[in-house]
Amino acid sequence: MFRLSDYMQQIIKPEPVRIRRGSGPVKPVVIWNLTRRCNLKCRHCYTVSANVDFPGELTHDQAMETLEDLGSFGIPALILSGGEPMDRKDLFEIAGRARGLVRMLALSTNGTRLHGEAADRVAETGFDYVGISIDGIGATNDWFRGVEGAYADALRGVRECKARGIKVGLRFTLTEGNCNHLPDLLRLCDDEGVDKFYLSHLVYAGRGDKNRGEDAEHKRSRWAMDLLLERAWAGVNGGQPLDIVTGNNDGDAVYFLNWARKHFGDTKADHVRTHLAAWGGNSSGLGVANIDTQGNVHPDTYWSDYTIGSIKTTPFSELWTGDDPMLAQLRTRPRPLKGRCGACAFQDVCGGNTRIRALQLTGDPWAEDPACYLNDDEIGLDGSARERLAVTPFRGKSHDPVHRFA
Repeated sequence: MFRLSDYMQQIIKPEPVRIRRGSGPVKPVVIWNLTRRCNLKCRHCYTVSANVDFPGELTHDQAMETLEDLGSFGIPALILSGGEPMDRKDLFEIAGRARGLVRMLALSTNGTRLHGEAADRVAETGFDYVGISIDGIGATNDWFRGVEGAYADALRGVRECKARGIKVGLRFTLTEGNCNHLPDLLRLCDDEGVDKFYLSHLVYAGRGDKNRGEDAEHKRSRWAMDLLLERAWAGVNGGQPLDIVTGNNDGDAVYFLNWARKHFGDTKADHVRTHLAAWGGNSSGLGVANIDTQGNVHPDTYWSDYTIGSIKTTPFSELWTGDDPMLAQLRTRPRPLKGRCGACAFQDVCGGNTRIRALQLTGDPWAEDPACYLNDDEIGLDGSARERLAVTPFRGKSHDPVHRFA
């Protein structure tokens, strides 16, 4: 996750760097998919959810035991997600207990059921933040989400949250089919008093993998970032506040850094880079973790094909601090990257971007990320690196199961 507005503040009011990593493994933000049941049929759903009951999901007792372990372990934040988490009957019992165990508690929902009594209970629980997914205005959102009326219901959810004083954000996945709605969604945030806007780049997982042909072309990603940079700068420089965050493309941080250097010079850009490097870019397996509906633990929500273990048999805290080989590699800095990512001069800022896209496209989790939209000059490739990459490109997809995680 790239907190654009926060880093914009460093240009206006520079602050000392806070080191992200101390001794031992970082306590991660945990994204917990409570259920795969969902009333929508989103084209980019990474959990391939549906409006049916799925067998094997965690029982209430297993969920409550896991909460106690997460609290004792000291995770900084817990995000309750789905499917649609509000379709889990014991959501508010889980959330109520979690409220007393973690510093930051968030709800990730499609918002279509966040009305009336349900909105009251969300407010009473004390969620720090509610993220509502919207993928365009009106009929475009409904097409992406597979249900007519989903936009109107989600917008009602936004309004009911705001009426109850709940911090709310819009979550938007950028694709070729909806990128033209980005300006309208930013205006919607202003009109409705939305607190945060989260732009997610498409990740090739679940139905997102099946529909990856809709991934925004690189020029669209650049256009979207230019728009977000303009709005974020206005927001931190006296305009209407809006916390802007992007996700699933850590190249955004490098794009921002180059923007800062162009507009504000080397001194401010170098200061921003120290903050970005302290964060370290992509957090999969390090600062973020996922528990899926079956209790399996993954390096993040998109790594469903790689399981560290199950909380049904082993506490999360033990799995996260164990000797899993993939976690060890994901936590290595620099990572064993290949191609353009391996030659990039900004590995300390980006961390190699989203490894699951490389895996899905090539079969190799350390190959270059195909969604990096920066050109060779922007990532600091010199002539020798360009020549080397031109001679030995890696584009084929391996079906060797060993190679997939080597």
